[in-house]
Amino acid sequence: MGAAYIEQVHDVTRLVPAGRVTTYGAIADFLTLGSARMVGWALFNSIRADDIPAHRVVNRRGELSGRNHFATPGLMQEKLEAEGVVVQDDRVRDFDRLFWSPTELLHQ
Repeated sequence: MGAAYIEQVHDVTRLVPAGRVTTYGAIADFLTLGSARMVGWALFNSIRADDIPAHRVVNRRGELSGRNHFATPGLMQEKLEAEGVVVQDDRVRDFDRLFWSPTELLHQ
């Protein structure tokens, strides 16, 4: 995985609106290169970067699968809840309603 791919993942992640979530797979599909796992790895080293909202990226079931990579396991949930996202049992409630697809960028 090259630096250009990592930067593309970061660029898409920066576009996820506050109060919404997307998935690793949705980002991978949008970039048409790589897999959900590769997106996860690209975000793993960016979790501490304030300009990359990695907390808005969840797995395909709306689960906070990346929560253990944050400074504390509860930080991902805290950041989402600060944006109005309700998290219950490590899963985004109303995931289908809050899901944001990067393909929405193509329809603007």
